[in-house]
Amino acid sequence: MISQEELVVATQGRGTYDLSARVQDVVAASGIKMGMCHVFIRHTSASLMLCENADPSVRLDLETFMSKQVPDGDPMFTHTAEGPDDMPAHVRSILTQSDLNLPVSAGQCALGTWQGIYLWEHRHAPHTRHVVVTVQGE
Repeated sequence: MISQEELVVATQGRGTYDLSARVQDVVAASGIKMGMCHVFIRHTSASLMLCENADPSVRLDLETFMSKQVPDGDPMFTHTAEGPDDMPAHVRSILTQSDLNLPVSAGQCALGTWQGIYLWEHRHAPHTRHVVVTVQGE
């Protein structure tokens, strides 16, 4: 059996957005009890991550780290068509993940106690992001 749904996520700019409940809803609606859930973001300036969901300072620390590694407006970047965060957003998405593969057990993603599924927006401006969730199994 296979099921697929596209989630539309309106971001308010750079930051993380919890998709855990929405992905779990797609898995539950699929009727699949055991298998795999593939989550894919259809963009090159945002990414996905499996991250701690108990303490938001973890995600803030990740953003602080990434800001130092790939700063906005760095003069080494020539691709600035959409502003100083344009190329850094592309680099950030390449350094992180455009997809996640999660096991499905008992009709839900088998996440650990402190794991959450997040969209990580790398642009400062709000965007509408599309995330494809595919569930396969029995």
